[in-house]
Amino acid sequence: MSEQVVSRFKLVAFLYTILDEDGTTLEQSGLPMEYIHGSGNNQMFPEVEAALEGKKNGDEVSVTLSPEQGFGQHDPNLTFTDDLENVPAEYRVVGARPQFQNDMGEPMKLTVTNIEDGKLTLDANHPFAGKTITFKVTVNGLRDATPAEIGAGMPEADPAIVH
Repeated sequence: MSEQVVSRFKLVAFLYTILDEDGTTLEQSGLPMEYIHGSGNNQMFPEVEAALEGKKNGDEVSVTLSPEQGFGQHDPNLTFTDDLENVPAEYRVVGARPQFQNDMGEPMKLTVTNIEDGKLTLDANHPFAGKTITFKVTVNGLRDATPAEIGAGMPEADPAIVH
């Protein structure tokens, strides 16, 4: 039997590292993540998915994404400043990630980016917005997606991946 390669409707398990322009690690997976390759209904960046096409278990790709290709430009309209006493005490720390609701009741994840002069700044942009990033992705497992996974465009909750 020939070795499987990443192609349409394969369930791909992968490990990743996201680096900034200076090569500093911004995020790293400790456990494999999974997606259905070529389903058109996954959250994998198209450039990363294209780079993984034809790769085998153990192969690594490195893809640099501009802010437009990655997490978007930083939008100053998504930055808010409020009086410190209006914010719950557990979020009065730079780096805290509170979740609030917007005016339409939708959840918004914010990051506390600054505390100064009795004011607290919250940013609803993705923490990597405005950054050119490099994804280093290693294929960690590969199998045919099930018909249910193909229909849903996502892996089952407890798949039996072949590593």
